[in-house]
Amino acid sequence: MLNRTYPLARRLLFQLNPERAHDWSMRAMPLADRTGLLRVLADRIPPTDPVTCMGIAFPNPVGLAAGLDKDGDCLDALGRLGFGFVEAGTFTPRPQPGNPKPRLFRLKPQLAIINRMGFNNPGIEMGVANLAKSRSFHGVVGINIGKNKDTPNEHAVEDYLACLRAAWNAAGYIAVNLSSPNTPGLRDLQAADSAARLLERLQQEQTRLTSETGRRVPVALKVAPDLDEAQIDALARVFLDAGLDALIATNTTVARPDLAGHPRASETGGLSGAPLARLATEVIAAFHAAMGTRVPIIGVGGILTAADALDKLNAGATLVQLYTGFIYRGPRLVHDIIKTLPKTTANRQT
Repeated sequence: MLNRTYPLARRLLFQLNPERAHDWSMRAMPLADRTGLLRVLADRIPPTDPVTCMGIAFPNPVGLAAGLDKDGDCLDALGRLGFGFVEAGTFTPRPQPGNPKPRLFRLKPQLAIINRMGFNNPGIEMGVANLAKSRSFHGVVGINIGKNKDTPNEHAVEDYLACLRAAWNAAGYIAVNLSSPNTPGLRDLQAADSAARLLERLQQEQTRLTSETGRRVPVALKVAPDLDEAQIDALARVFLDAGLDALIATNTTVARPDLAGHPRASETGGLSGAPLARLATEVIAAFHAAMGTRVPIIGVGGILTAADALDKLNAGATLVQLYTGFIYRGPRLVHDIIKTLPKTTANRQT
């Protein structure tokens, strides 16, 4: 039923400013799930085979990207809508309010969003506590971590290590966000030398925690789409040498493809949605060409249709994630992708 009625709900939500609509939706979904309403309204999830990635069996390869469930409150509801995995956050060591409002903008004709949220979140401890309240989610939980805005880059590793430790027992995998354009200087950590040093420290802690807990949690790095060929080649060598568990490609872009003349094109922040699709797919293909299947790729950026998801998979991704496409298309998009997946893709293991 939701697949048919979401366009009406979206029309009503789009009467609100974007951040208010987001906040209202994040409160309404858990309430609808707890009262049983979502169980009645949600359409049956199409059957598919699981996909193994990072040594983890994902119920299906369609996930929710970080940035929507910033507090970790909506796992059960999102699972009922069809997502095989949900990446919560980005969480930082200490709570932070994010950047001043307004900081979220719809570009409806372009099926796009510009945001400069700035890692607004309740902090990693509260985020993990919220995730622990889940009762019915059977998918994979990803926890996306970042540094606090006021932490200088030379001390960023301490923030990431603190989050890694706090997230360890709650996460199916941990995503290290080096690529948001909305935290000053964060993308400097994507430079090959900086990324190699950070990854080395994270993997040392990963090894220690694995030994201590008897449970290994994969670590993925999330990169920007605004990388040139030389940067991609340098990072690919770092990831191969380190044996990175997975790469998430890509975050939002600071470029403005296909936005000429739009009154919001000059807004500061990261662009997501349809205009990002080709750029993100090209970056996925370039990393896949450099790394093969030795480092699996989670593909994200501009997926508005099932065909867009297949483009990412054909470019070399093993899993895909949605955000802006989910806002514009609703749960039908999740179901359409699952139904469209060829069996050869659904059974792929990396």
